[in-house]
Order: sequence, then C-alpha cells, then structure tokens
Amino acid sequence: VTIYALVVLLGLRLEQGACQHYLHIRPAPSDNLPLVDLIEHPDPIFDPKEKDLNETLLRNLMGGHFDPNFMAVSLPEDRLGVDDLAELDLLLRQRPSGAMPSEIKGLEFYDGLQPGKKHRLSKKLRRKLQMWLWSQTFCPVLYTWNDLGSRFWPRYVKVGSCYSKRSCSVPEGMVCKPAKSVHLTILRWRCQRRGGQRCTWIPIQYPIISECKCSC
Repeated sequence: VTIYALVVLLGLRLEQGACQHYLHIRPAPSDNLPLVDLIEHPDPIFDPKEKDLNETLLRNLMGGHFDPNFMAVSLPEDRLGVDDLAELDLLLRQRPSGAMPSEIKGLEFYDGLQPGKKHRLSKKLRRKLQMWLWSQTFCPVLYTWNDLGSRFWPRYVKVGSCYSKRSCSVPEGMVCKPAKSVHLTILRWRCQRRGGQRCTWIPIQYPIISECKCSC
C-alpha cells in the first residue's frame, strides 16, 4: 500500500506544502458557512405556554413543510451521539457511497518506480488506487438530531455536520468542511413587547448543512 501511495503522489504531482496544491481536487466551501448557532433570550417569559403547543394546530400552520425525515415533535430513538458519529464516519470512509468524483475517476496512474520510464497501470490496479484515494478524501454529511428548544416547532431537527478530526487529503493538510446548505421551513415562537407583550408562531427558514467538501 505504501508503494502504491507513492505512485498516487507521483501521478497527481502533488507537493507537501501549501493548500493551493490541493484545490483542484476539492474546491473551498462557501463563505456563508459554517452555520452560526442561534442565541436565545434566557427569560422564560418568552417561552410558549402549554396551550400554544397544540400539535394539530401547529401541523396545520406547517402545511406541507413538515418533513418527518428531518423533523420530529419528540426526540427520535435513532439519535446519534458524538462517539457514534465518529464511528459512522470511519465506516463511511472505508466504503464511500454514490458516484465517484470525476476528479478521481479521470486520474491516470503510472508506474514511476523505474527512472526514465512510465508504464500505465492495469485497469484493476487503477481501480484499486482510485477507490483508495476516494476513501481518503470522501467527506460525507453526518446527521444527528438537534434540540432547538420549546420556542421552535417541531422542536427536533436533524442537522448535518462534517467530521474534521482527521485529514481528508493526500498529502495531509485539508479537512472536511461545510460546502452547501439547504433550508427547512419550521415555526418560531416570536414575542413583541410593543404595546404589551404579544406572541405568535411565525414560519422561518432554518438552514442545515447538506454537503461537505475537503478544504483548507
């Protein structure tokens, strides 16, 4: 594996050093990411009362925006913790899913072990090297349920994250970072004090990470 890793490095003509050498493999993410956590006022006077949490009425307000795959009224049993996410990420890295990135699929590998000679590798070996490189640079989105608190409905939303505790580039130096996001429509309990406190549920767009990429 070590020898073939060296072949990969020769084939890609990568150098150990600055991040710009890697950018042609994985582009940098959007400047609008990562997503910023919401900061809520701690005073419970702004919390909805039990009469404001009628599920039937709130579902009617949501209309067709309620997505059971990403929203839940109570905490789902299939929630994942931090340790579980790390284990899941390692598993996904060993067996990437989906279509192989075109940047990796189009790579050509040569046997550069003999000075002055280049021999194209066999299709079988080329495929193995592509799969190995893909498993090292693969950046899946890892989902877990997040409790937004009583001022949001549904209270639980499945949010995405990028595992960044290990490098995703060859050579090392880059990590998986958020690259794209999508928006879910949920309800937000909003209170206004002008002319006496008045509170109501309003629809808002809540962003979640939908794609991770290897970046500096």
